[in-house]
Amino acid sequence: MRSLQGFTLLETVFALFIGLLLLGAIYTSMVSGQKSSLALEGKVMAHQDTRAALEVMALEIGMASYNRHFVPGIWRNPGNCGQPSAYPAYKGIPMATSNSITMEMDIGESGFVGDNPNEIISYVYDVANERITRETNCQGALPFLGDVPGSSRSVRVINHTLNMPVFRYFDGLGNEIAAANLPADIPKIKKIEIILATETEEVAPDTLQRRRMIYSTSVISRNHATN
Repeated sequence: MRSLQGFTLLETVFALFIGLLLLGAIYTSMVSGQKSSLALEGKVMAHQDTRAALEVMALEIGMASYNRHFVPGIWRNPGNCGQPSAYPAYKGIPMATSNSITMEMDIGESGFVGDNPNEIISYVYDVANERITRETNCQGALPFLGDVPGSSRSVRVINHTLNMPVFRYFDGLGNEIAAANLPADIPKIKKIEIILATETEEVAPDTLQRRRMIYSTSVISRNHATN
C-alpha cells in the first residue's frame, strides 16, 4: 500500500540534492578537462614553433663560411652587403655576440656572396619584444620566432629573464670563447651552441601561469674551420 502513496517531500528534496551534487561533479570534471586540453594545445604549439625555428637556425649556422671553390675576398661587410669585409680573417662569421650572429655562405657557388637569397643571414635576439629576428642579404630584419605581426603569437623568447645567452661559442678544444673576446676570437670558433628559452604566450587556464621550455642544440662549424 505504501508504494501507491508516491514519494514524500523529504525524499523528493533528498533526491534532488543528490542529483545536483552529481551534476556539479560532472560539470567540474568537464571544465577541468577543457582547461587541461587548452593548456596542452598551447604547449604543443609553442613546442612546434620553437623546435622548427631551432632546426632552421642550426641548419643555416652550420653553413657559415661555405666557400666550395675557396675564392679569396669573397666575404662581405655585414652592415653593407655590397662592400668587401674589413676583417677577412672572420670569414663567414663577420659578427658574433651572445645575442646575435651573422653568417655568410656561397650556397650558389658563384664565387660571390650575396647574389643569391639567404647567403647573408643575421639572427638577433630582440629583447624588448621577446623575439628572434632574421635578416637576409641586408634587406631588413623580420620577426622569426616570438612576436610576429599578423599572426597568432604562441611563444615569448625569454632568455634575458633566465639570464641565458642565445649563442655560445667554442674553440677546437671545446673551450668556451668568452663574449668579451669577441669578435677578435671569431677565427677560433669551431662549435656554436644555440639556446632558446621560451614560454607560452597564453596563460594556462589550469595553472594560471605560462609554460616555460628550454631548447638547445650544438652546431659544428666545419666550413668556418677550413675556409
